[in-house]
Amino acid sequence: MAATRTNTVTAGPLSLSIYVIAYNDEPNMRACLESVAGWAAELIVVDSHSTDRTAAIAQEFTDKVYQVEFTGFGALRNQAVAYCSHEWIFSLDTDERMTPELQREIEQVVGQPNASDAYFVPRKNYFLGRWIKHCGWYPDYRQPQLFRKNRLRYREELVHESFDCDGKVGHLSQPALQYPFRDIDHYIAKQDRYSDLMARRMVEQGCRFSAHQLVTHPLAAFVKMYGLRRGFVDGMPGLILSGLYGYYTFMKYAKFWELTKTSER
Repeated sequence: MAATRTNTVTAGPLSLSIYVIAYNDEPNMRACLESVAGWAAELIVVDSHSTDRTAAIAQEFTDKVYQVEFTGFGALRNQAVAYCSHEWIFSLDTDERMTPELQREIEQVVGQPNASDAYFVPRKNYFLGRWIKHCGWYPDYRQPQLFRKNRLRYREELVHESFDCDGKVGHLSQPALQYPFRDIDHYIAKQDRYSDLMARRMVEQGCRFSAHQLVTHPLAAFVKMYGLRRGFVDGMPGLILSGLYGYYTFMKYAKFWELTKTSER
């Protein structure tokens, strides 16, 4: 059900819907919404019953705040898209920030008659006091963030959801800014949830567990980030980030093993 407060985002020159999915991210919420406030014609926040002030902060920026039970990121994003009323949609996560440069590029693209139907957006990630330029973190693309509503649909997967696009997909050049982890503790807490979801996804997809995955996959993840993707150039943050990703990979497969053993009982 939508919140009842008055929408403070006024219709601007750009006929565009922005949606933000949120859950217990009070520290990021205000900065995220401030980065797009007043720019587009519609701002929608889909919250999954946060227990902090996430929803209350959202209501300061828009009356279109919806509560949706979390059953997976793919389904959640499709529900957010369903709430959008404009042809063009931009997806912004709570740990991301719009920039003036990206706004201008989007305005140019939306106004082009021969524009593609969906666009990947590069992201610059900030972690442990610096912008991470390697480790595979720049350019860091997720699903297309700018797209036509009737041309893209997310696959209803629990996490790291993919997509289907009925049309041409392009790439923008100006990055969004991302602040994915406040510190190491936040990284571990956030990836604990994602490793749970990934383990469940592997079970749902019928993947098979092998003991070597607990050793080879974490090592491969570290080598890939720190060596092949030149994480060593990012100094100590690059080393720590690569090690943490190896830890996340280990936890993902450890939980996968645990779920497979539970299902066999």
